[in-house]
Amino acid sequence: MERMSTCLCLAFLLFSFVADATYIPRRSHHLLSWRQNRKTSKSNTELPSHFETRYFPQNLDHFSFQPESYQVFHEKYLINSHFWRKGAPIFVYTGNEGDIEWFASNTGFMLDIAPKFQALLVFIEHRFYGESKPHKLANTLGFLNSQQALADYAILIRSLKHNLTSEASPVIVFGGSYGGMLAAWFRLKYPHIAIGALASSAPILNFDNIVPSSSFYDTVSQDFKNVSANCFEVIKRSWGEMEVFSTIKDGLQELSKMFRTCKTLHSVDSASGWLETAFIETAMVNYPTPANFMAPLPAYPVEQMCKIMDELPLEASNLERSFAAASLYYNYSGSETCFDMENHTDPHGLNGWGWQACTEMVMPMSCSNHTMFRPFESDDEKANQEYCLREYGVKPRPHWITAEFGGQRIEMVLKRFGSNIIFSNGLQDPWSGGGVLKNISSSIIALVTRKGAHHTDLRAATKDDPEWLKQQRRQEVAIIEKWISEYYNDLEQEEQAK
Repeated sequence: MERMSTCLCLAFLLFSFVADATYIPRRSHHLLSWRQNRKTSKSNTELPSHFETRYFPQNLDHFSFQPESYQVFHEKYLINSHFWRKGAPIFVYTGNEGDIEWFASNTGFMLDIAPKFQALLVFIEHRFYGESKPHKLANTLGFLNSQQALADYAILIRSLKHNLTSEASPVIVFGGSYGGMLAAWFRLKYPHIAIGALASSAPILNFDNIVPSSSFYDTVSQDFKNVSANCFEVIKRSWGEMEVFSTIKDGLQELSKMFRTCKTLHSVDSASGWLETAFIETAMVNYPTPANFMAPLPAYPVEQMCKIMDELPLEASNLERSFAAASLYYNYSGSETCFDMENHTDPHGLNGWGWQACTEMVMPMSCSNHTMFRPFESDDEKANQEYCLREYGVKPRPHWITAEFGGQRIEMVLKRFGSNIIFSNGLQDPWSGGGVLKNISSSIIALVTRKGAHHTDLRAATKDDPEWLKQQRRQEVAIIEKWISEYYNDLEQEEQAK
């Protein structure tokens, strides 16, 4: 059977294997989360305290003047003016692929620093996600892209400043993962609206083969190997043991029993995808403190997974060890009595990513035999096109993102015209291989942490945060403070010159 991956965030639903062997392109890995093959609560996406929900009318199309372009949908945004005073900064989160509450609940850094800057906080939901959808969704998907989303943000911010009679307030944009990409691109495309951007875990170089296509899986594997060489080897050997169940009589029944599935599996690949998702997402959210972003997990969950594997009795098979470790991701609370591996859910409203992956978000991926996963070559362009034509009636445009936003020779290009961007990355994050890891200029700064995971710095501060994370956030605050100070100095000089 052909190996497949389903669309997810950057759902990043990594791999799911389906019984009918329909090809689903790997590049659809989402940037922020994989759709879960389990019961998922939305308790971690409740509206954070002190936020008010509002809606803003947006044109469906900002770039043409056809009658249908003026169709209006209402874009959701969250606002917190608790610390704000007129004229003070406005901090805007450029929403990514999912419910905006989900990102607001997991971006406590902005709320933490708002009192210092007396900042207004605004979290804008990305078009076609969450509640921000046109009524005739099927006929309007062509307007779901990053350029339209950036224009949404620009228009909403301008309108908000006008309505607040605070036109001079400086704007800083923040974002993580795909939202981090949007934050960086927003600063480059709309420098007259945002004076700076914090782009956390933003893989803006994951296009057009700028970076090795194997970097994602290389990093996940290295995360586990750094904790335990045995852990790495156990996972690597598990796939062969898994395949045996596809060759023996009643193999699926036996595998279903071992994996405690709610229903008998239709395919061995479903269990394989379930395991891979657990290992990959755990590497992404290998945070130094307990968190509830992708799933409820303890601090440093990769270490905990490897500890589970290493402490099982000697007679336990590699596959049994891998299942026990993956259960930490799916059942840390211990409340699940069985696992529903073939019932895909979308609790955070991520399903628009399939369209984006089939149009502009074409991120090549491959997996070498040096990783702990089964190897595969970079995406089959012909198969990708066939899938996208079948599902959406479109062909991917693999070179569009670099044509629109750049990426090739980024150091040479951005140092000539770009400014005021922080690219923060943790080297334990699988997406860090596509991030900016070196300073480009004195004001385009790369903050890189050895133990950081997926936008760790954007999470709310806790008393148990390690010193390296505290220092990273102090650096970010100092840089943002410098941008704002320079802005106000320029504004004062302009007023004096009048």
